[in-house]
Amino acid sequence: MDNLTSTIEQVLAGLVRSYQQGGANGINGKLIPSRESIITVLRALQSLIFPGFYENEIIDMRTIRSITGQQLYFIARRLSEEIEKGICHNCDEEGTCNKHDHCRDKAQAITERLLTKLPEVRETILKDVEAIYAGDPAAKSHSEVILAYPGLAAITAYRIAHILVRENVPLIPRMMMEHIHHETGIDIHPGASIGERLVIDHGTGIVIGETAVIGNDVKLYHGVTLGAFAVTKEATNRKRHPTICDEVTIYAGATILGGDTVIGKGSVVGANVWLTHSVEPWSRIK
Repeated sequence: MDNLTSTIEQVLAGLVRSYQQGGANGINGKLIPSRESIITVLRALQSLIFPGFYENEIIDMRTIRSITGQQLYFIARRLSEEIEKGICHNCDEEGTCNKHDHCRDKAQAITERLLTKLPEVRETILKDVEAIYAGDPAAKSHSEVILAYPGLAAITAYRIAHILVRENVPLIPRMMMEHIHHETGIDIHPGASIGERLVIDHGTGIVIGETAVIGNDVKLYHGVTLGAFAVTKEATNRKRHPTICDEVTIYAGATILGGDTVIGKGSVVGANVWLTHSVEPWSRIK
């Protein structure tokens, strides 16, 4: 036991020295968004998009207004708190403000703008549901798509997180999408630009980079990478990932790289293809 005590004291001293030197820690009053709170908010937002699918109680039209209102108030409070933490943390990291006088007001305004967009987001996601159902003979119902398709879970989270990216919310959109990545194996950067009726079939191993642009009615199979060439940090603000035009299908394992690479409308990219150049509309790449 004496040896254990001595070991713990040595480790303790070493860790405290490391903390005092700075680096990655959240002490001395630093505000950091809570991963668990963000996951809770994301689940609540999913419940608003698909009422009755994620709750443990029966919901009917007599109670839907009351339950939805409660959910909205819960999300507004919790999400605003987490956005405020993210904004304050960013201020601390960049040294842009000290007292955070306006961070709370900014967070509340962003939260309100997100909430006002929820009806529109729901309509867009319902189009994704229909596209997946229509495009997969194995799908027996829309409910099956909502409850059992990881691709839809990833798309739903992306469409919420993307709004926060456009509002310049730090940390939280990435945290949302990394949670979904962990759950589904689908890695979509929330900064990507994705059109309507996206179909992700199977989905495991899909990677969609930050500056990727995807049009309408695109279908992606598992293992597809829409990536960048090896680039330096100085290229952060450049377009590094490909553009996929409308009605393109990309089969399993295909890798498409580069910010100047454009896959023309209606093209089909075969399985395991490696592409680093643009292709004309209606191409067939094997």
